[in-house]
Amino acid sequence: MFKTITLLKRRPGLTMAEFIDYYETRHRVIGEKYLRGSATRYVRRFLHSFPNPLTGEVIEPEHDVVMEIWFPDRETFETTMASLAAPEIAAEISEDEERVFDRAKNRMFTVEEHESDLG
Repeated sequence: MFKTITLLKRRPGLTMAEFIDYYETRHRVIGEKYLRGSATRYVRRFLHSFPNPLTGEVIEPEHDVVMEIWFPDRETFETTMASLAAPEIAAEISEDEERVFDRAKNRMFTVEEHESDLG
């Protein structure tokens, strides 16, 4: 398996509820359209702040969602990324991202996972 993690920040002016609603009803659909058939999983994990139990201070996270995408292997990932760079696909994705994300703050990583068996 080959996995990517992308940290995404919502566009200023969007509440967290508006951001989640837009992402899950519109942007997710675009992702699914172009990931179907190559990615094996596509997960969004929305981050919510909460008060520090010791100080009561609430600190907003730097990002609003952790997006995870799994591919069967690196080659499939690279082929998929190349297809997403096609001008008409890149334009569709970019135009929608402008509506929902603060794109300058977004970060993407590839991941090497090591999991502990706690059983």
